Formats: sequence, structure tokens, C-alpha cells
Amino acid sequence: MLEIHVEELHEYTLCRPVGELDAYTVAQFREALAELAAATRLLIDLSEVPFMDSAGLGALIGGIRRAREAEGEVSVACSRPTLTRLLHTTGFDRIVPVTETVDAAAQALVSPPDDLM
Repeated sequence: MLEIHVEELHEYTLCRPVGELDAYTVAQFREALAELAAATRLLIDLSEVPFMDSAGLGALIGGIRRAREAEGEVSVACSRPTLTRLLHTTGFDRIVPVTETVDAAAQALVSPPDDLM
């Protein structure tokens, strides 16, 4: 079971999936990200995601692509070592900032590093 919490905060939109992101739940996550594609600044907090497979990673990348096509900025917060390792191993952290805390991810949205495209 996957729950997706969305909050419109002053400086950014926060998307916080809670539960596993896999082939069974990915459609719901993909839909939520599609609805958030127009957000100027989108922060995705994966700290409550205990497991993510390739379908979840694909949905995440697709959501980021849509947000960027709409001229938006995206960052990811993830405090789970296994997911962080997956994001680093796949090179995901080269396309968007991946930080350990929501505060650091919010800061990355305000002043993104020059080397990310």
C-alpha cells in the first residue's frame, strides 16, 4: 500500500510517498508526479519509502523529466541508506540534488548546484 502526501509550502511543493514504490504501486506515484509537473519547485521526500524497484525509479525519473519540461526545479530528500545507494549507483544524483534531509533538499531548490542539468 502506498500513500502520497502533498503539501504546498511557501517556497516549494513537497511530495512524500509513504510505502513501497514498486510495480504494484508505481501507477499511483506516476499519477501524483504528473499532477505536480507544473510546480515551480518540487521536493520529493523518499524518507518513508522502505523499498523502490526499477519501476519506481523509472516513475521518479519520468516525473522529474516532466517537471523540468515545465521549467521546474526538483530535488530529492532520502534518509534511507539503501535507497540513497541506489540513487547514487544509478547516477540519479547527477541529474537532481539528492540530500539526506528535507531542509538540505529545500536549500538545493533555492540555490541548485551549477553542475546539475
